[in-house]
Amino acid sequence: MFSVGMPELILVFVVALLVFGPRKLPEIGRTLGKAMREFKRAADDFKEAINQEPPEELVKEVEDKLKANEEELKKEGKELSG
Repeated sequence: MFSVGMPELILVFVVALLVFGPRKLPEIGRTLGKAMREFKRAADDFKEAINQEPPEELVKEVEDKLKANEEELKKEGKELSG
């Protein structure tokens, strides 16, 4: 995509320093760091939830329903063709 090198970081720092001032900059940095940490934690939790195996009883229930639907469709197909 794009990369951020040292000159770009310095430019961003200088602009932030001019806009927010030297007293607000550390507070903004802490707040931004906390927000990024929380976002990363939420993303990791989401990945873990997606990769987690479903409970065995849920898998069995879904398989049973699929088999029942398959049998019902076969029965209806026979009735329509015969």
